[in-house]
Amino acid sequence: MTSEESVDVVLIGGGIMSATLGSLISQLQPDWSIRVYERLGEVAQESSNAWNNAGTGHAALCELNYMPEAPDGTVSAAKAVSINEQFQISRQYWAYLVATGALPEPHNFINSTPHMTFVKGKANIEYLKKRVEALRNEPLFPDMEYTEDLERIAQWTPLLAKKRNPKQKVAATRVASGTDVDFGALTKYLFADMERRGATVQTNHQVTWLKRQKDGRWKLRVRHLVGQTPKITYARFVFVGAGGGALALLQHSGIPEIRGFGGFPISGQFLRTTNPKVVAQHQAKVYGKAAVGAPPMSVPHLDTRVVEGQSALLFGPYAGFTPKFLKSSTWFDLPFSIRLHNLGPMLQVGLKNFDLVKYLVSELLASRAKKMAALREFMPTAKDRDWELITAGQRVQVMKRDPEKGGVLQFGTELITGADGTIAGLLGASPGASTAAPIMLDVLARCFPDRFLSWEPKLRQMIPSFGRQLSAEPAVAEASLTETAKLLELTA
Repeated sequence: MTSEESVDVVLIGGGIMSATLGSLISQLQPDWSIRVYERLGEVAQESSNAWNNAGTGHAALCELNYMPEAPDGTVSAAKAVSINEQFQISRQYWAYLVATGALPEPHNFINSTPHMTFVKGKANIEYLKKRVEALRNEPLFPDMEYTEDLERIAQWTPLLAKKRNPKQKVAATRVASGTDVDFGALTKYLFADMERRGATVQTNHQVTWLKRQKDGRWKLRVRHLVGQTPKITYARFVFVGAGGGALALLQHSGIPEIRGFGGFPISGQFLRTTNPKVVAQHQAKVYGKAAVGAPPMSVPHLDTRVVEGQSALLFGPYAGFTPKFLKSSTWFDLPFSIRLHNLGPMLQVGLKNFDLVKYLVSELLASRAKKMAALREFMPTAKDRDWELITAGQRVQVMKRDPEKGGVLQFGTELITGADGTIAGLLGASPGASTAAPIMLDVLARCFPDRFLSWEPKLRQMIPSFGRQLSAEPAVAEASLTETAKLLELTA
């Protein structure tokens, strides 16, 4: 027998995005009923899982792809500053939740880990100098250090310098105030707090169909995957935070805003070591430059990871291909996502991105020996026996219609909202975990414009810099960095 229920909010997907949006709504509108449906047996098992993402706490402190060199040789700090602004909003919100007891001790999900860049060769060194100069006077980048001295780099993190040719020209930057974030743990804590506030989180539940009704509500068909029990849920608002599964659900919804969108899946692998002797010699997240033709999320990096209190090192990613949109989904995801309205843009993207195809083919053919050679570019002393190959999460890059080019491949995150504000969803190659709070604030502003003004006093209480630009107010930026670091127990 099919049961029915009506709720205010349905969140589809048990990842960091749904957790953040649900957390915000439960704080701002505690009288609203919330249902979360996750098709797997636990939350945070796809892109939000600690081993399925790099867990950097992206703040543009070390990610060079946020500051590409323009054809005229100039380097702009605008994108990096914007990303850092967004991360500060997330940090402030987490700090508020810690201070109010909604989240446990910070070390359970965030830890101090310096962020570094490391480049080789004259051209890359000149680029890095330009990057440092562009960020020198930015209030959110106050403690960036630069060096071309291999001995200094060895002091920062020995594994980059040990047994490296001393004649090789290298350069590095270091920001001691960087962090490592376990988004899997954070997601679980956010959902647990939501449940304490009255939300219901149902795992092993899959939304198979949804349609807007004449009364404005959404009708969702939900299947309990354990007992195959069907039920119908009516909701005033639906958020599709299902990662790679979001495209199919938004297509099923029939909203015109999803027309022209397609997805291109890219899988990935990392090398990981838990050897304590190796791990002890590297306390940093070190980013290099992406290979020519490689997508931005393929930037090589050697990361310290702290997962469930245990430290490890992660290197990669190595790209691969599978037509799946999620690690635990079907091989038919890609072909089933093709529609007449997105076929043209997808074909245009395929014709114009031969460099990406070439890169993926080379990655697919790469042997373990070649993968280890890439690691030794960062860590000359890496030994095969210390490292295991693990599979990372799936990333689905957005392909969308473009009036001039026909179709474009987008490497960022795309927020889709229905015209009436009753449905929203997130597409993109990166889960955007570090900027989850500002992205979800954008969802609230777009979908609840009639209520957002009344929420602002509470939002300013939870996020002190709400509505302000930290990069334009050095004193406020310094106070924010200091206060959130104190509340999150972060020490450089």
